[in-house]
Amino acid sequence: MAEEQQNNTAANGANQPQVQFALQRIYVKDLSFESPKSPAVFQSQWNPQVSLDLNTRHSQLQEGIHEVVLSLSATVTNGNDEVTFIAEVQQAGIFAINGLDEASMRHTLGAFCPNILFPYAREAIDNLVSRGSFPPLMLSPVNFDALFAQAEQRRMAEGQQADA
Repeated sequence: MAEEQQNNTAANGANQPQVQFALQRIYVKDLSFESPKSPAVFQSQWNPQVSLDLNTRHSQLQEGIHEVVLSLSATVTNGNDEVTFIAEVQQAGIFAINGLDEASMRHTLGAFCPNILFPYAREAIDNLVSRGSFPPLMLSPVNFDALFAQAEQRRMAEGQQADA
């Protein structure tokens, strides 16, 4: 009886592809810091206004191997429209992913992988800002699942409009 259950389990497992996910590498693809008003900015009252731009993209490097790039750009003004500093990072990762259907693969590349990369990008931004002699810039966590769901809704709406 136990052998029969093991054989059934093995047979069922053979019909379904094994899902595989492995992080191969995390690296900085691009890093930039600019403080166009220094050193004068250090003598003014500090009243920062932060604007954050976030973007992701991915590409297939080879079968089952994907690069995901999370781009963060933080632009800080000091109470007026003059830019105090801009800190940008493109944090990338190489992921081995197999056995997912198309929808699950889109979600993994569009939400799960960026979620892994975000703490590294946040640390890189904070480090850049500190090296520029500004107070730490601790970015709040990002809900990549919600962002992905919004992007999917837009994609579906655009697809329906194209069909009409």
